[in-house]
Amino acid sequence: MLKLSLKEGQYVNIGDDIRIVFAGGTGKHCRLLIDAPKELNIARSNNEPDPAKRKDTYYPEPEFSSEAKKQIKQIIWNEKERQKKTQQMVTLQVMLD
Repeated sequence: MLKLSLKEGQYVNIGDDIRIVFAGGTGKHCRLLIDAPKELNIARSNNEPDPAKRKDTYYPEPEFSSEAKKQIKQIIWNEKERQKKTQQMVTLQVMLD
């Protein structure tokens, strides 16, 4: 087990796609920000062993449909193309000035 002391705003990376940021705290409480892929289930531990009695039981979000994933990819591709065209226009304008 690794024990760390962090100042507010400092972070720990776990692998390539997980970052835990210490956002501060007081007394016996601390605030952590966890940046991780959606497909990674993250559950907060609680002293209550029976999940039915816990108020904070975690339920993962449902997966996107393949059609929705295709639409998202298309939106991202369109946005990147728009940004390229904008950059080309800016470059051309600078060259003309």
